[in-house]
Amino acid sequence: MGIFASAVHRFIRPATGMSVLGIAVALTGCGGGSSSTPLPPPQVTVTLSSTTVIVPQDGTQVTLPVTITPLVSTVSVTVTGLPAGMTQQFSTTTSGSIGNVTFAGSAAAAAGSYPAVVTVTENGQTATANFTLVSAVVATVGKTTDTTMGVNGVLKQFMSTAFQVAEWDGDYFGVPNAAALESKMTAMGPQHIRLQSVSQGVAMSTNTGTAADWDFTILDQTVQPVLASGDHSPEFQIATAPAWMCFSNGQLDVANHVNDFAAYAANLVRYYNKGGFDWGGTHFQSASNYPITWWGIFNEPNGNGITADQYVTIYNAVVPAMLAVDPTIKLSAIEYSDYGLGTGDGGDPMTYLPTFVAAANSGGENAQVNIVSTHFYSSCNQSDPDTNLMNSVPQFAANVTYFYQELQKRPDLANVPVWVTENNVNADYQGANGMSTCNPSQVFVDDHRGTSAFFAAWRPYVFSALGKVGNQALFHWDYDADQQYGEVDPNGNTYLSYWVDQALASTYPATPGSPGQSILELTATDSTTVETLATKNADGSVTVMVDDHAVASPADNNGSGAPRTVIVDVSGLGTFSSASLLSINSTSSATSAPVPVSVTPAERMTVTVPGYGVTWLTLRP
Repeated sequence: MGIFASAVHRFIRPATGMSVLGIAVALTGCGGGSSSTPLPPPQVTVTLSSTTVIVPQDGTQVTLPVTITPLVSTVSVTVTGLPAGMTQQFSTTTSGSIGNVTFAGSAAAAAGSYPAVVTVTENGQTATANFTLVSAVVATVGKTTDTTMGVNGVLKQFMSTAFQVAEWDGDYFGVPNAAALESKMTAMGPQHIRLQSVSQGVAMSTNTGTAADWDFTILDQTVQPVLASGDHSPEFQIATAPAWMCFSNGQLDVANHVNDFAAYAANLVRYYNKGGFDWGGTHFQSASNYPITWWGIFNEPNGNGITADQYVTIYNAVVPAMLAVDPTIKLSAIEYSDYGLGTGDGGDPMTYLPTFVAAANSGGENAQVNIVSTHFYSSCNQSDPDTNLMNSVPQFAANVTYFYQELQKRPDLANVPVWVTENNVNADYQGANGMSTCNPSQVFVDDHRGTSAFFAAWRPYVFSALGKVGNQALFHWDYDADQQYGEVDPNGNTYLSYWVDQALASTYPATPGSPGQSILELTATDSTTVETLATKNADGSVTVMVDDHAVASPADNNGSGAPRTVIVDVSGLGTFSSASLLSINSTSSATSAPVPVSVTPAERMTVTVPGYGVTWLTLRP
């Protein structure tokens, strides 16, 4: 087969626009005699049945039919471009010119897309065909609750957001569109929105004994709309002390003014919860009928000149004074600046938390602890590559685990939950003369990874990693801001980050009294570039999150990410009547909500994320 007969006396003329390859015809001639030479074999060709082949990492074999014309017994077929750890084998079939290349993957075959080539060699001729080989992650979901995850197997983490209340940000809810802005924020589903008052947002400025000492104008421009929206239950963080209680550098003079700070905090509780207070002949009282139940004591003391011992002194003085005014309030302690990530600097909880656990509310001070809080940022330098930021997420989870380990050392603190009350990609901000605060020698540059497709991969990754270790709240920092920090811009226009956080809040509701979602057992062949989370709701529906945080190049900074394909195996869960996919990635709109797409349920379902981003597969019984 594949060799022309030796006696050919035709003249071969190619049709217009075609060429004849590998064919030679000899004409001889005087006296009518003729002779011919054997024609060479026809040019070998190869055609693939598909230009993309998905090979699971779990060893499931996948066959690629290959058409080879002509196909002879001595054909050689090789495939190049495959990842290490993947095998391939060619075999012929009984259907003439068709053969099969069979692939088998493994967990060692790194997930991703590879440009591969099939090369066919026969009778001294070679033909090639290109295709894309996808090494696909396999995530197998079990029907059993994983009690080692979350809070005894339950995901109890809610989403929230925050405001920094100051003169530069105090009138976001200004008329005439206040109601629309409140509605947009409520639609995102935040719980216990955090209010951090600083600068002129601190209601007390002086201590003259006159009414001029207090001014709630800037504070209430934000607090009152927040009280009227969402769950009507914000967390008020008493971030700093009034200036007259502080040293010239702005740090609280603990030795001389801790009791003054306690009295100031008690008056805030009176203002919002108990009908107000009188000062200098004037009555100060909140306009809202909603009280403030949750209160945070100081902001990032470890980054603001307060030692661990001093913080215990503050907490043990301030909290009893507040409880004496309203014994129903709840207290959030610590609020660490924790982007040190265990490096031994001021952000390391190991230098601060043990002191608090040993001494806070340990001497009968009535300084109850309802929440212990911390802050997580992946960077304080815009020039850090994407890889650094993604690699910080497991460290966040490790620090939350450490918090719980320390709290377990005291029986009265053993059941205190951990909240992450600030979270974003980059903690840096513009300082004097436009320079970076964290890196004073550098000009400050906004880090747009806080609102780009990078965020669509980073934030769900953070949410999943923290929820699995029992964190119970994740607060975005902050709501109305620029492209580094915001969920909306100062005019209320949404960034992509808004829709990411709204999707997390609606997919994983954790309202008070709700049962939460059971975290199902899940094994994945790759957990280094893909984060997966399987949860089951009370109605029997199952949601599997597939988060692609794979970095395309080590040098990428706000890059596009690398695509990932995940085969979700739900064969152990029984049958489902319907399914849908909800995706947020670089193709998603920043101005409108992502729309779920219906898909047909199957035992193994393929989810492909084109780069940085997240997809939720929801299956309904």
